[in-house]
Formats: sequence, structure tokens, C-alpha cells
Amino acid sequence: MAVLTCGDIQLDDLQALLARYDLSIQLIEDDQPIPGSWFGDSEAGIIKNCLYVRMDTPVHSALHESCHYICMDDQRRQTLNTNAAGDYDEENAVCYLQILLADFIPGFNRQRMLSDMDEWGYTFRLGSSRNWFEQDAEDAQAWLLKYQLITDTNAPLWTLRQ
Repeated sequence: MAVLTCGDIQLDDLQALLARYDLSIQLIEDDQPIPGSWFGDSEAGIIKNCLYVRMDTPVHSALHESCHYICMDDQRRQTLNTNAAGDYDEENAVCYLQILLADFIPGFNRQRMLSDMDEWGYTFRLGSSRNWFEQDAEDAQAWLLKYQLITDTNAPLWTLRQ
């Protein structure tokens, strides 16, 4: 199954979600390089608070880069250009948060996010994104709680890491 792309959803729905975090979306013409893309090809790019996507950009990629912005501290956000940096714990928190935020995009959801993450090639010790999220991600959840990005029931608090 092909991963869901920005062309498969209403981009306005993604923009409305990301606006809650002071992120904007810049749509790039088909076949043009995506500014700020770490992986290149169709993968989303991020520079400061602007997410760059094309219609063929996977939704999971758009949310992943956005969650990097949400999870990094303000100093890194001010100079963010392509490389989100961060450590292992922050990367896990980013993956966890992108799964939670998937439920807020009509036409996408947590189950589709998990499937698309597996299809794209995310790797986790337990063999799948779902197994990681359900059985091995307590550290990622704790990280998000520590920085007050989610509640203890996994509801987003719509805030940036301070």
C-alpha cells in the first residue's frame, strides 16, 4: 500500500493543525527540490517555522518534521534549517507525537500513520511502529509529559517545548 501524501488530504486541514503550533506550510511545485528537506526527494523540509511540502510529500513526513519543531527548544527553533538535530530521546518523542497528531487530520488517523511509518521504513526494536507505540514507548511519552506537550491521557496541549 502506498503511503498517504499531502495530495491525498485537504492541505487546509494540515495547515489548521500546524497553525496551533505557529507553523505555516509552503507548497512547492511538483518536481522542484523541497527546501529544508533532510532526506530529499518528496520528504518534507523545515526552515524555522515553515514546513515545505509538495503534493507527493508523505503526510507522515510532514508531521514528523513538524513534531521536530514542536519538540525542540526555542533556541534551536530560531535557527532551524533542515537538520533538526536533537538526541535519541527527542527523536522518539517526535515519533510518538506524530502518531498522536495523526488523529487530528481528517482522512488520516493513528492507524494509518502506523501503517505508513512501517511502509516507509521506520524501524523499531519490536518490529513495527504499532508494537513500539503500544509496548515500548513509555520513555517517549514521559519525555513529552516532562516538556508539557501532552497530557497523561496523550492529549496534545498545543504548546511548544519551552
